[in-house]
Amino acid sequence: MANQKWASFLGLANRARKVVSGEETVLRVVRQNKAAVVILSADASERTRKTITDKCRYYNVPLRTVEDRRQLGQAIGQPARVIVAVTDKGFGDKLIALIDQSLRG
Repeated sequence: MANQKWASFLGLANRARKVVSGEETVLRVVRQNKAAVVILSADASERTRKTITDKCRYYNVPLRTVEDRRQLGQAIGQPARVIVAVTDKGFGDKLIALIDQSLRG
């Protein structure tokens, strides 16, 4: 788990009330064009992965994948979470950069 700055930053976005979680809630904000980025755990089911990928592609919402659901839930102070969306563009852009950086390094 090298470089987990993204998890701390996601926690900050959550405390600012700019994060929603759960498949139905995330799909709703994607459809309403309110999602700046969607974060999916790598251990999500095939059906969930396909549904979310298709919706994000259709609505042109950035999608990033992180290691597992425990890590994603822990970042927002919840039990395991498979999917979250960030609803603020500033937080979203920074999260994309941090997740991409952690995947590279």
